[in-house]
Amino acid sequence: MINQQLQQLAKELAGEFYLDDVMRTLYATDASAYREMPLAVAIPKDESDIQKLIAFARKNNTSLIPRTAGTSLAGQVVGNGIIVDVSRTLTKILELNKEERWVRVQPGVVRDELNFFLKQNGLFFGPETSTANRAMIGGMVGNNSCGSNSVVYGSTRNHLMEVKGFLSDGSFVEFKNLSLEEFKQKLDDTTTLEGRIYNHINAILSDEDNQNEIRKEFPKMSIERRNTGYAIDELLETEVFTKQGKNETIKTPPLSGVSSGGAFNFCKLIAGSEGTLMFITEIKLHVNPLPPKVQGLVCVHVNSVDESLRANLIALKYKPTAVELIDHYILECTKENKEQSQNRFFVQGDPGAILVVELSNDDIDEVKARATEMEAEMRAAGLGYHFPILFGEDTKKIWTLRKAGLGLLSNLPGDEKAVAVIEDTAVDVNDLPDFIREFNEILTKNGMSSVHYAHAGSGEIHLRPIINLKTAEGHRQFRLIAEEISTLVKKYKGSLSGEHGDGRLRGEFIRQQIGDKNYALIKDLKKVWDEQNIFNPNKIVDTPPMDKFLRYEADHKVPEFETVFRFNNQNILQHAEQCNGSGDCRKTELSGGTMCPSYMATRNEKDTTRARANILREVLTNSEKLDRFDSKEVKEVMDLCLLCKGCKSECPSNVDVAKLKMEFLQHYQEKNGVPMRSWLIGNYSKMSNIASYVPWAYNLVLGNAPLRKIANRVIGFHPERTMPLLSNNTLKQWYKKSEKTDSKSTKKVYLFCDEFTNFNDVEIGKKALDLLNKLGYEVIIPDHVDSGRAYLSKGLLKDAQKLANQNVALLKDIVTEETPIIGIEPSAILTFRDEYPDLVEVNLAESAKKLAKNALMIDEFIAREIDAKRITTENFTSEKRLIKLHGHCQQKAVASLTPTKKILSLPKNYEVHLIPSGCCGMAGSFGYEKEHYDLSMKIGELVLFPTVRKQPEEVIIAAPGTSCRHQIHDGTGRKALHPVEILWQALV
Repeated sequence: MINQQLQQLAKELAGEFYLDDVMRTLYATDASAYREMPLAVAIPKDESDIQKLIAFARKNNTSLIPRTAGTSLAGQVVGNGIIVDVSRTLTKILELNKEERWVRVQPGVVRDELNFFLKQNGLFFGPETSTANRAMIGGMVGNNSCGSNSVVYGSTRNHLMEVKGFLSDGSFVEFKNLSLEEFKQKLDDTTTLEGRIYNHINAILSDEDNQNEIRKEFPKMSIERRNTGYAIDELLETEVFTKQGKNETIKTPPLSGVSSGGAFNFCKLIAGSEGTLMFITEIKLHVNPLPPKVQGLVCVHVNSVDESLRANLIALKYKPTAVELIDHYILECTKENKEQSQNRFFVQGDPGAILVVELSNDDIDEVKARATEMEAEMRAAGLGYHFPILFGEDTKKIWTLRKAGLGLLSNLPGDEKAVAVIEDTAVDVNDLPDFIREFNEILTKNGMSSVHYAHAGSGEIHLRPIINLKTAEGHRQFRLIAEEISTLVKKYKGSLSGEHGDGRLRGEFIRQQIGDKNYALIKDLKKVWDEQNIFNPNKIVDTPPMDKFLRYEADHKVPEFETVFRFNNQNILQHAEQCNGSGDCRKTELSGGTMCPSYMATRNEKDTTRARANILREVLTNSEKLDRFDSKEVKEVMDLCLLCKGCKSECPSNVDVAKLKMEFLQHYQEKNGVPMRSWLIGNYSKMSNIASYVPWAYNLVLGNAPLRKIANRVIGFHPERTMPLLSNNTLKQWYKKSEKTDSKSTKKVYLFCDEFTNFNDVEIGKKALDLLNKLGYEVIIPDHVDSGRAYLSKGLLKDAQKLANQNVALLKDIVTEETPIIGIEPSAILTFRDEYPDLVEVNLAESAKKLAKNALMIDEFIAREIDAKRITTENFTSEKRLIKLHGHCQQKAVASLTPTKKILSLPKNYEVHLIPSGCCGMAGSFGYEKEHYDLSMKIGELVLFPTVRKQPEEVIIAAPGTSCRHQIHDGTGRKALHPVEILWQALV
């Protein structure tokens, strides 16, 4: 019966509504340890849809779970009702008042993108989660999110001025500051739900016994981060119930126009209510002037966490804008993450922890003076041994390193992980050293260890014990540590949640934290606001036991998975499980980076990197099929993965979804057959080799628009996509025929003649050889076979493995650091570094790893020679030129754009600007395929195409990748050049 009603609801909604297993599975988890299959997933188009959903939930005794992104660590958005995802539709910035410093937004606005908008007006929204590049304002309100700068800017509650939306009966409501008289007028209404909630709060908070109990049991007022149950303690301190100045007030940062107490405003309650009381559709926020121009980060190196917490108390005397802790576990993880390893340049030795103290001012000398004073006081107290202070762009690297902590913790090999269970406790900052000492004593007693990181300056350290939640013992530890730490938090009158919320994880312990009487009050409050329990039930109050509905069933058996790739001390399932759901892959093109191009274009959760990891984990764990890779569901979700490799470097958990997709396709196609188009693409080199005997005929067909469109349709390519043409001779043929002179050069290098350069980009290959020759290098094309890139792209791993084995065997004894193998096409030469070490047969693995170290892009080789002073500017023109550079995805993931920029800057008057684009959208064959063409072009339109179109004709467009150059041509009509072409043209 319910299915029929759901199908009818789908017809009535203007937005999208999903009942299929795939979408429900993707929304069954968040970034927490929990999993529960929802009834359906709704993407409402507008407020009318939300009203219809509320009416449906009331009529059919189900529930609605509001969801945005980037803020749920305690199971807040997991449940068996209808997930209502507003992250794609309610995304508008509605109004800004610069004079009064406020902004009105819808809940799906991303925090960082709001600040991009505000910055133009000299303003910004202060609270900053570590997920700020994808965290949405609705979720920040729901969780009362804070951030590293909460010592200055407090929590979202401190900035929340007004909310609009719907109550549980579907009635529209607006909450804002009320004067005493306005509050009394609200009490005259006893017929509407809005009137009843005002009368209810008046009744419970006017009661003197209740007031005394709340002040006695709720967390200390000196704790800035306080999210324990519903914030009736905040409402109690307003002028309606408390004479201002009579009692101690809740500590808040010194924000203009924002304070504790004051006028009554239900926004204080809504912040931190996790979508359980109303459905928010509009939010009005207080905003601040932009922070001071100069931020200096003093990175205090200490020997232990305890030492850092004692140093923290000294740091707070110097009015920091943030004080953050990074412990040795995080620092160790950063060594293995490609992106983060570059951000730890300031680390000296192996400190037990680093306390990062941010000092801000418009005067850099004042910042330095304060830093010097602080260092002197710390040294006098025997705290810290190294105090580097960093400014400018270097500060971004440190904060990126700190923020990456959450994802990096998932990188622990095997099934033991740093688990979010007691990670959000907050105490008075003066209690923090003793609290953490007792905390670690509890861990030691239970044979456990923990990661420590985050907000020391606010009395909150994110503490994550290492637990294997796949075992019964792990489940026992999960509950045990939660119970013991809850008791410890209560001892210090702290807050069990500082910013991550109660959700399912901590809801069970709210009664212990605030006492039976107060717990009864907040249960009654939920009942009055939401009598039918339709808004996000079983969160905060009446939650199930915290160890139920966990993502992993204890001692659940899964088969061994035989794979072609090796997964570095893991199996394929464990690699997928590294995804912790933190949602870094939900950032947009405005935040920069490559991951994830399909999501950037569609804004669909199904097209995120985490969705692909989640569906593979789900199927490999729970499928009842004998061959668990035989899954149309996984194939469907993997379809829009472009294999760009952005996740390999940008995902803090290092989840290489491209590798997972390739491995999955190998097994799926073994069961279901290889599609003809995939076979043709995989065998691109063989097909090109045959066609190279009659290149004129090939070019006649594919170089003629009407004939090309017919051919494209036959193959399964989009008719509007142009095709790469063949050269009259291959590069290998030209090389063999070209006149060789006895080289007297002692500088020798091997060139990997990749299949794309060999057949299509022959002129680029010739120029590369000529360039190197004129720079004094002997260039040898050794015996080798194709890279296997085309096979890899279609999941034909066993075919690719044969080529990898051959190439390693042929090249391992001749390629050295002195005589490296270099390549022109990034996707081909980087196969040696990226896939080969895990693809070749085991007996060749060590040779493949050694070979990988000396397999270089031609850009990298020339840059290396520049650094060695073997190539100088004298060989190149002094003409002034501007170059706009688009980087290849795999180059950004596995190598770097720095060498490319360096070599293009070699002519002394060449100026190089990086285009802040992610993936171009072509991604090998992806952009050719008929069903992917439109998305491919949409990805190009995000940043790349508009940037190229804006450039005058005299500006050079550079792109190392053959697919990228083709995409730029098809999308803009401009011809992009390979960097070696540009250098060749610049020779004098």
